[in-house]
Amino acid sequence: MPERRTTWTPVCPAETALYVGELPSDPLDDAVQVLALIAALRAKTPRIPGFAGNRAFASPDLGSATGALFNSVVDPINNDACTIDTRAYEQAVVRFIAQTAQARPKDTFGYVTPSDSEGLLFGLATARRRLPDAAVYASDQAHDSVATAADLLGMKLVTIPTTRDGAMDPQALKSAALLQRRIRPHAGRGPGAIVVATIGTVMRGAYDDVTELRQSAATAGGVHVHADAACGGLIAAHAPSAPRWNFAHGVDSLSISGHEILDALIPCGVVLTRRHHVAAPLLASTYGQATSQKHGHSRSGLAALLLWCVLRRIGHSGLRAHVLGCLATVQYAVEQLTLAGVHPTRTTDSLTVCFDRPAERVARKWHLVCEGQLARLVTAGHVTRTSIDALRRDLRTP
Repeated sequence: MPERRTTWTPVCPAETALYVGELPSDPLDDAVQVLALIAALRAKTPRIPGFAGNRAFASPDLGSATGALFNSVVDPINNDACTIDTRAYEQAVVRFIAQTAQARPKDTFGYVTPSDSEGLLFGLATARRRLPDAAVYASDQAHDSVATAADLLGMKLVTIPTTRDGAMDPQALKSAALLQRRIRPHAGRGPGAIVVATIGTVMRGAYDDVTELRQSAATAGGVHVHADAACGGLIAAHAPSAPRWNFAHGVDSLSISGHEILDALIPCGVVLTRRHHVAAPLLASTYGQATSQKHGHSRSGLAALLLWCVLRRIGHSGLRAHVLGCLATVQYAVEQLTLAGVHPTRTTDSLTVCFDRPAERVARKWHLVCEGQLARLVTAGHVTRTSIDALRRDLRTP
């Protein structure tokens, strides 16, 4: 019997130019292909209002960074044998975000994460060490990553309904926390409560009230509040209505995105917590001759550098001006979508506008996030009045 040979069939035959084969490829062909990809992505930038991803602070001077390795092995505040890092830049970034979130930098621990999801995971793990018997409470408008993180950590998740504006209902939280205390008594003190306050919900951009939620959850005993401030934190920091979202309002840990508002080019984020919550190192190792309090070991030093470059360019005043500009743009979007007859709605000081779900061709062209009969757009800085005008015309075209 002849030998049976197994043939690998590519999943996407149209993209065979991307396969990595046995032999090296032609570097010139690859360079042309990468440049074409970059050009295509840049061309799409004016038409991605459905996703938060600012491109207003591009850094053309960082092209040479691709020739270096940026490997941050330990915490920003620790030393190790590896010196190919950007720890000093990371410390500056963490300090800036701590100041923005009204935390005292010297009393705050934090680091640059590969995404806001790791920041959420770190926050919940920190909370679990403080309150090992507590359930996690999050609204029905919270990001899917909350359920994922709770599952990974083996934590009970209790979903709380929201009010008409999309924020977590404090009274519903109070009732749920009281019920858990009755079901799971804990030495007369209650099991405690771990609350994930969403600062900028996925579809509505609503802000949960940290102070009110903390008070409501206290019926369960001790409380740890983690603010999932991925897209909304930097907006809330400068919003005219002054949402209660930060450390001064009762947050114990907080995670924020580095690419949705700040234009860090690659997905990344920053996580912060009160320093006394992480007194014991999470990871002790002789590798790199250091101890670490973070989840990851090797981390992207490039992400910290990119964030630092953006923040140095704009500063606190530039961020404030950027947020106010985004808020002006979202108001313009509401006006134009009203003219288009698609019934836009928006919560106070949110960059998110919900409107009637358009035809599929329009949703695809503009990369709109759709849920049920609604679509959304987010004016995170990459959305201009020109692009809003173009979207309005498409919405009015049969």
